[in-house]
Amino acid sequence: MKSSILNFPKQFEYEPKIENPKKNHPKYEHFIVSGMGGSHLAADLLSLAKPEYKLTIHSDYGIPEWIQKSDKSLLWIASSYSGNTEEVLDSLSLARAKNIDCVAIAVAGQLIEYAKQNGIPYIQMPNTGIQPRSAIGYSLRSLLRLLEEEKGLSESALLSSSLKSESLESSGENLAGILANKIPVIYSSNNNRAIAYNWKIKFNENTKIPAFYNVLPELNHNEMNGFDVVNATKILSDKFHFIFLEDSSDHPQNQKRMRVLKDLYAKRNLPVTSIALSGKNIWEKIFANLLVADWTSYHLALSYGIEPEPVPMVEEFKELIK
Repeated sequence: MKSSILNFPKQFEYEPKIENPKKNHPKYEHFIVSGMGGSHLAADLLSLAKPEYKLTIHSDYGIPEWIQKSDKSLLWIASSYSGNTEEVLDSLSLARAKNIDCVAIAVAGQLIEYAKQNGIPYIQMPNTGIQPRSAIGYSLRSLLRLLEEEKGLSESALLSSSLKSESLESSGENLAGILANKIPVIYSSNNNRAIAYNWKIKFNENTKIPAFYNVLPELNHNEMNGFDVVNATKILSDKFHFIFLEDSSDHPQNQKRMRVLKDLYAKRNLPVTSIALSGKNIWEKIFANLLVADWTSYHLALSYGIEPEPVPMVEEFKELIK
């Protein structure tokens, strides 16, 4: 996994190509990305970076009930890194049955074969052997190509040179030391939900530990009450460590809420770490921060003697549901 983290910026050199392109397609107004696990993480981040797009994530079997037959303003994007995700394949067949325009993204597998056999436009990403969660650069650029987002493609391409993965390793390694024997809880603004969620996933999959996330201002109305520590419940809170993702572009009241909440937690002896989101543009802000998350989860896994790359429980589960 270390090599995939170090080489991550190179993913933004990737130039995705649409096979079986549809000529004279309508102008799409709504995009639904059907994907599970790491296959929808790039779409989550795209929604953050490009909020002007009407982009819905569908992570389930079937299709949403509100979809009407022959809605030509809608594009269904089937995203499965392996190409064999059963939920995505199921949803794609049902979307096609409603005569919805569909496209596909995968490295191989049944999804690519299905697209070829049925004349569906598709992007076949390079199969580099890395896990889906580590391939969000490839996935993001594939999505940008399908959305015909030339500006986003140009801007994200600059990350191949501006992101310096090796320079962020020490920050991640230091944070891993702080998090030893703790359960991470990641907090962000609602606007940065996708970044906080990615942090959680990296701890779950790379480090194989429980991790949770939530967003302000909503958590000020519920979750924080669960950490109003008293003697009788202190044992329940002792294992948590809170990571606050701070963003100077957040609503001023949300920035204030974050400062106040950190103080309230500190008064209750709850450990808190602040991480500032920064970068020359939205893409650098997102991915520089997530590289710190990669390094943190990687080094924390090593400290526990855990191999970061494989996900054996996922593979065991897949076998049991066949």
